[in-house]
Amino acid sequence: MANRDEHNEFETAKWDAEEVRRQASSSQHRASSRKRKNKRTNTLIYLACVVLASCLLAGVGWLLVNDVCSLNKAPVEVKLVVEEGDTLSDVANKLKDAGLINYKGVFKLTSGLFKYKSYVEPGSYDLNSDMDYRALIRNMHDWDADSKESQGLVDITIPEGYTVREIIDLLAQNGVATVEELEDACANFEFADYDFLDSDQLGSIDRMEGFLFPTTYEFDKNKSAVYAVDTMLTMFKSQISQQMLADIEASPYTLREIVTMASLIEKESIGDDTERKNISSVIHNRLENPNSEKGGRALQLCSSINYIMKHDGVKTFDTEIDSPYNTYINPGLTPGPICNPGLSAIKAAIYPADTNYYFFALGTDKKSHFFTDYNEHLKFINSSEYQPIYS
Repeated sequence: MANRDEHNEFETAKWDAEEVRRQASSSQHRASSRKRKNKRTNTLIYLACVVLASCLLAGVGWLLVNDVCSLNKAPVEVKLVVEEGDTLSDVANKLKDAGLINYKGVFKLTSGLFKYKSYVEPGSYDLNSDMDYRALIRNMHDWDADSKESQGLVDITIPEGYTVREIIDLLAQNGVATVEELEDACANFEFADYDFLDSDQLGSIDRMEGFLFPTTYEFDKNKSAVYAVDTMLTMFKSQISQQMLADIEASPYTLREIVTMASLIEKESIGDDTERKNISSVIHNRLENPNSEKGGRALQLCSSINYIMKHDGVKTFDTEIDSPYNTYINPGLTPGPICNPGLSAIKAAIYPADTNYYFFALGTDKKSHFFTDYNEHLKFINSSEYQPIYS
């Protein structure tokens, strides 16, 4: 009986132990299931975040690509001005304001990465929204100038009224030739094809004064100084038409005298062709009426004194200075041109206005005032309206 009871107790204990193990196992299973479920949930959330972020990045990227590559942009055309001293940030701001880009930071980053920013130069540029970042920057650069430079070509504008000395210095500064080479070409090369040059002045650069035509040239640095001078002489010759030569032939003046007169007109004029022709009429009237009270006067042109000062290094404006170029003490024209006049001044010398003017003076209004009578002229220069050009 006792053995049976012990057996029953043992079986009961065994069953209880198994039940505990089953419950523990069940709990572990449920916990494991929860972990797997949580892991799946976290994975799904992570994947959703990745997809969302990818979509956002793709959207932003597409917007950036559209801007960088100029896709789907509204048509815009502008003339954008890049000022001297503008930074890349300044340029980006102007492009943004003009509606050509949307993202200034991306524009600057792209420009820096590809070293485009070194291309941007001051100037006025026609740009439009069809241009991508690269095209915008490349169009803010004078590539033609780069190409010319690589070939040794240079564009130089010679202003009207420059002297031979000023032209030589300008060409030398731009690398066309050295000062010494240009001086030697002007002074010593014969240039036999140009009969308007004074052969008596061979050996002096002054023989070129008046005949190096002022305009814009493309000079070749690989060629000689003689070639550069010849280019300017050829241009002068081409500007004097057969009709102009015929009219000069019919006048009391030689071509050299006309160019001399034109050089004085060029230096005296600050206005338009009408003023030049009126100044020319004063010179013609004085030269062509030597026996009249008015015409017998010297030309008395300040430009001749200025030429002496610049040419001979005189520091003080002196109307009594001893020089053949002084039109205050010497009647008639100067011995030769005092600068290189433009075509308008040359035409004014050939075709003066038909006036009775014998006097003119500069006013405070920056215009030349003309007079037929000396007393009228004197009254003007003693008034507050007169603008002295020297003191």
